[in-house]
Amino acid sequence: MSNFEIIMPKLGESIQEGTITKWFVKEGDTIEEDDVLFEVATDKVDSEIPSPVDGVVVKINYPEDSLVPVGKVLAIVKMDGEEEESTLAGAGVSEKAKPAPDNKTEIDETLDKTVENIRALSNRFYSPLVKTIAKQENIPFEELEKIKGSGANGRVQKKDILDYIAQRASKIVISQKPANQSIERKSPIPVSKGAGDQIIEMGRVRKLIADHMVMSKQVSPHVTSVVEADVTELVFWRNKNKDDFQTKYGEKITFMPIFTEAVASALSEFPLVNSSVDGDNIILKKDINIGIAVAKPDGNLIVPVIKNAEQKNLVGLSKELNRLADSARNNKLAIEEIQGGTFTITNFGTFRNLIGTPIINQPQVAILATGSIEKKPAVMETPTGDVIAIRHKMFLSLSYDHRIVDGALGGAFLRKIADNLEQFDLNRSI
Repeated sequence: MSNFEIIMPKLGESIQEGTITKWFVKEGDTIEEDDVLFEVATDKVDSEIPSPVDGVVVKINYPEDSLVPVGKVLAIVKMDGEEEESTLAGAGVSEKAKPAPDNKTEIDETLDKTVENIRALSNRFYSPLVKTIAKQENIPFEELEKIKGSGANGRVQKKDILDYIAQRASKIVISQKPANQSIERKSPIPVSKGAGDQIIEMGRVRKLIADHMVMSKQVSPHVTSVVEADVTELVFWRNKNKDDFQTKYGEKITFMPIFTEAVASALSEFPLVNSSVDGDNIILKKDINIGIAVAKPDGNLIVPVIKNAEQKNLVGLSKELNRLADSARNNKLAIEEIQGGTFTITNFGTFRNLIGTPIINQPQVAILATGSIEKKPAVMETPTGDVIAIRHKMFLSLSYDHRIVDGALGGAFLRKIADNLEQFDLNRSI
């Protein structure tokens, strides 16, 4: 008989803890693989976590309503069969223990910075699952070697690397800062409280959002560029086609799928904006996955992600946006629907705001804010001279990470988005 540890899963980028809202099992229960064990809530999504193994629940370490950090052991399941290791968070795959090799293995090919090509360069054995996790989290071999392993001969188990990832994500590292200098955090400024003042404690979600925003400003030197776009043709096209579009496809056509299409096209031409920074390395993302900030009824924000946005037409983008927005507002988003974003759009125009300077959604390097569309008088050139006409205009503001996106690149990328919107074909068919 062997014990299997069920640990708190990492349910998304930047998420470091979750609240157990319900246990579906109790100590002594016999469970089968894929039986639902518990429900966990984070600031991003609520999820039911299934069991990856068969066995008997012998220990539950945290009761309902407990706030538990990622990587902590929630429960222990006694299994039949050969001894196996701890598993990947909540939905892990068991792996039989393997002895570490006695000697270093010969390397016939050059090792690159990814874990994909790791060979046995040390006396520690790395299981395929550990190497896969390391690759997904962009952990190079040299960094993997420094992780303290709890297995035999210092072997790095799945729990070890998950704990390390959780700890690494909570630290702010500025690689350019000299090693002999530490990052200083300013003490909070004392706030006086009057007799009639009301004190409202931040909720868990608001605390997490606050920490993430502060971290982003400390990690990335933000620069914001602004352009004004003439979207008259786009507005006329939507007004002309919105009823027929809904009749034909059963979907409302808002401006957001059109903005998303323009951004996806621009990202295809400016791939450096579709990237992340990893120390001294730039990770160019293969996929264009655009996150759309959605306001929830409780006042908090969530960012569902449209995967491979550049491959979708307006119909596909509209369907996906409407579905994700509805799921977000009803707390029905799946974990994978909030992960993997490479660029974010936030629509300040929803609140009739003209311009905003958004904070980058780490680990991305840029975020676009779209302002309210307003009618304005504008000077237009005609064959017979300049005329003043009423046009529909909006501001687009792009915040970008100045570590890798310079003003020329950020300005050109933003101008391309504006051009895509201004050149929208009024005669485009639906």
